[in-house]
Amino acid sequence: MCGFLGEFCFQDTPTTETTVFKNLLRLSQHRGPDHSQVNCEETFQLGFNRLAVIDITEAGNQPKISPSNRYHIVFNGEIYNYQSLKKKYKLKNLSSTSDTEVILHLLDSIGVSSTIELLNGMFALAIVDVCKESVFLARDFAGIKPHFYGICDKGLVFASQFDQIFKHPFFSGNLTLNVSTVKEYFGLGYMPSPNTIYNKIHQINPGEFLEITKKGKINRSSYCVLSKQKVSKIDETSEDNSEIYNKLLEDVVARQMVSDVPLASFLSGGIDSPLVSAVAHNQSKNLKAYTVGVDDLRFDESEKAKQYANILGVKQQSIRISEDEIIGHIDEHFKFYSEPFGDYSSIPTYLICKKAKIENTVMLSGDGGDELFFGYQRMLQTLKNRNWFKVPFRLRKQLIRLSNKIGFTGTFGPYYYKTMGDWILARHHQIFPNELEKMFPKINLTNATNSLYRNNSIASKKDLLHWLRWNEFYGHMQRVLIKVDRASMGNSLEVRVPFLDKESIDFSWKYFPLSFNDSDDLKSILKKCLQVFIPRKIIQTSKKGFTVPIDTWLKGVLREDLEKTVLETPFYGSETINVSEVRKFVTNYLNGKHNAAWGVWHIYAWQKWASIHVSD
Repeated sequence: MCGFLGEFCFQDTPTTETTVFKNLLRLSQHRGPDHSQVNCEETFQLGFNRLAVIDITEAGNQPKISPSNRYHIVFNGEIYNYQSLKKKYKLKNLSSTSDTEVILHLLDSIGVSSTIELLNGMFALAIVDVCKESVFLARDFAGIKPHFYGICDKGLVFASQFDQIFKHPFFSGNLTLNVSTVKEYFGLGYMPSPNTIYNKIHQINPGEFLEITKKGKINRSSYCVLSKQKVSKIDETSEDNSEIYNKLLEDVVARQMVSDVPLASFLSGGIDSPLVSAVAHNQSKNLKAYTVGVDDLRFDESEKAKQYANILGVKQQSIRISEDEIIGHIDEHFKFYSEPFGDYSSIPTYLICKKAKIENTVMLSGDGGDELFFGYQRMLQTLKNRNWFKVPFRLRKQLIRLSNKIGFTGTFGPYYYKTMGDWILARHHQIFPNELEKMFPKINLTNATNSLYRNNSIASKKDLLHWLRWNEFYGHMQRVLIKVDRASMGNSLEVRVPFLDKESIDFSWKYFPLSFNDSDDLKSILKKCLQVFIPRKIIQTSKKGFTVPIDTWLKGVLREDLEKTVLETPFYGSETINVSEVRKFVTNYLNGKHNAAWGVWHIYAWQKWASIHVSD
């Protein structure tokens, strides 16, 4: 896993001074501390910070050039099927055993687009074609690895980190806020792709492939996009499905355990990471699994995780994290989130990765299982409320008014929203919609976010469930992946995600729980898979969730810094944000008038990001 930076100049624009370029590259040195290199050409520059994982010799260093000298590449990530591709295409005379070398030979053999379509892994890459005078940018189909780019009259800049672009001379001092995306950040706590908070800087979508020509023309395509519609071919009622998936997961994990550096796994008290750890332990009896314990028993799963480890026979390493440690690392952890990010569970995640890095360079995680195999309670809640959305919105409003008149004191929850998509979006928002409107008057959400939450409220149960999974995959899961990538790479630690292997995703998209009803267990197929290793009665049915008591902290130990950072310090973006409403929202929270602690954290994190990453 690594970090890259590149620039591709349009027309007669000269490349950036090498010293300046190297300073920008240094911003991502934590992503790749083992080797740093810059290749300077007449019209482009490529820089790379390497975390050596596969072929840790000098032969694996980047940037690299294809044997024909046509293609120059920087590549961040891992390709898990590179050995089978090497064999299938009979590639010979490779100078290293790295996956990057295989990509370069494939580029010469079959071209760029055909090569990208073959890759199974997590990656962000940039390829300069010197013959076509074009740059190709691509990102893995799940969005595991970050890929930012900025484009202006002078040229194209692409990078692993957001700050490497907005601090680049092509853009520094020449950017305006994309207020719609800023509004989305305040509500959701992250920047949904393809937008960022700046108008000229973008993110490549999961599964997207771009070609940018010398004249600045962008040809955009998607090599892998999951369908919103039901494509089910696998019925949960078949008992063979768990056996099929367990065998598939064995192959996936085996591919993802290839490493020339120490590798271990995370192990929680839930379902997903224990299953990954169990399968990985079958591959290597020397596997070490890391369990985490916290002071607050409401969130502590360490005892259950230890029980799992004992049953599996896994060598278990306990990590104990105190509240003082977490609070003490807040500012440090913000340094590695170069874009605004408001999920406060990023702090303990960062600290876990910091401790895991002491003995390891690669970790296996269980992320993705909830999104692919129906793991969230909100999916069940949506099913229970789906019929209400078949009632015309105007009639629902009249029923609510009538109920209020007769003194009904219950909650109406989703019925206030016109569509089911509106309701789900509101549930992901951590600042009330009416409060967001005050902070950003007359500012609409971006087309991308509107499209993500647009839903046919009268869809069948099967279509609705499939849409929910699609929405989670391209929505909430992206925030989780951002959290883990920045927290891990901030510690020069690579985290691999077996559930998001291409074969695993393909299986899940064909799988559909036909027996799934309003009271069913979630992730039933993963539970059946885990029962091969752990007795059913032992398996924990609900995960506590790895988080922190943020409300207590914001009103206690962090209150002074919150007030100073948000209420007293000049507010970033004040020319487009109604700062008085933002501060009123925070003040009302501190005075006990509402309990939206997570929303307040979004605001706090915004100011923290600006103070650390934005130049005066």
